[in-house]
Amino acid sequence: MEITPPVEALDSSFDLVARQDATDAAVTALRTDVEDVKARLDRVSRAAARPMIEGAASAPPSLEVKGFVEGYLRRGRETELKSISGAIAADGGYAVPREIDALIASRLKNISPIRSIAQVVQTGTAGYRKLITTGGTASGWVSEVATRAETATPSFAEIAPPTGELYANPAASQAMLDDAGFDIQSWLADEIAMEFARAEGGAFINGTGINQPKGFLAAEATSEADTVRAFGKLQYLKSGDAAGFDTSPELKLIDLVHSLKAGHRQGASWVMNSATLAVVRKLKAADGSFLWQPGLMEGQPNRLLGYPVVEAEDMPDVAAGSFPVAFGNFRAGYLIAERSATAILRDPFTNKPFVHFYATKRIGGQVLDSDAIKLLRIAA
Repeated sequence: MEITPPVEALDSSFDLVARQDATDAAVTALRTDVEDVKARLDRVSRAAARPMIEGAASAPPSLEVKGFVEGYLRRGRETELKSISGAIAADGGYAVPREIDALIASRLKNISPIRSIAQVVQTGTAGYRKLITTGGTASGWVSEVATRAETATPSFAEIAPPTGELYANPAASQAMLDDAGFDIQSWLADEIAMEFARAEGGAFINGTGINQPKGFLAAEATSEADTVRAFGKLQYLKSGDAAGFDTSPELKLIDLVHSLKAGHRQGASWVMNSATLAVVRKLKAADGSFLWQPGLMEGQPNRLLGYPVVEAEDMPDVAAGSFPVAFGNFRAGYLIAERSATAILRDPFTNKPFVHFYATKRIGGQVLDSDAIKLLRIAA
């Protein structure tokens, strides 16, 4: 038997359905309004917010770059660029986003590696002194009952390396420090360290000794041998030609090696610049073999006549009267005395609105044992 629902129940069901339909319609209308408002806001914000010039780039793309790519390149937003060219700044080049690499490239500086082969001491004061015994002790043979005469006592020489102070005082505005996309303070510190290394490396070779270290090429040089040469003077051998090497250059280099005492040859090395090394690498022995030998393994130095070659760009080129080649045990032959490590003072007060980074380093140097370094002079 079919059961017919009451009239009141049917009215209630129709009322619920009507209410649900009305609610859905209101939600749909509201959603449409919201989407319309969002679309209008998006158009206004895109028209107003042009991509800014980026100061520095991190690993992910900047928000401005994302907006530029999304808005103009992908969607063709005409309000972004009208008739411009990124190649010309006045025509819109300033509007093109820039990404600056976080790693700043720089020109490589020529740093003479004398510190790595010389003797380095840390001092507590600027007036560093070192005593060197120059020999002089005598001995003699006697019989068991013979009298013993007085023998000579050893002589001493004092080494007082001339000291100078390196300084740098770069400045950066406070706004630059605040706004730059990389660590300017660390970058300046690294730049100062590289400059100090370049300056002191040059002074260890050619320094005058006046407010700076005295380089080993600034020491007095003579052709006298060790037995007759005064302490403090370096011995040089002549190349045999007034403008370069003679017809038997390997013989002169071999003579230079063996003019050094056997004890100093343990740990000795060649020092020359790259231009001189280019000449030396072309030298051949009588049998046609090259005197220069490349390192057999990675990390090992190249060798000349069995001794390592150190490239120091502050050494002079091959020219008449110059000393382009040095050979010796620099650990025993040259002394570097440094007062302290580099000190950097941050000074934001002296020259507002600039912040100065005042860096200083006190260092000295001088020939320690003049028998431990030999020079080759370009002369007939």
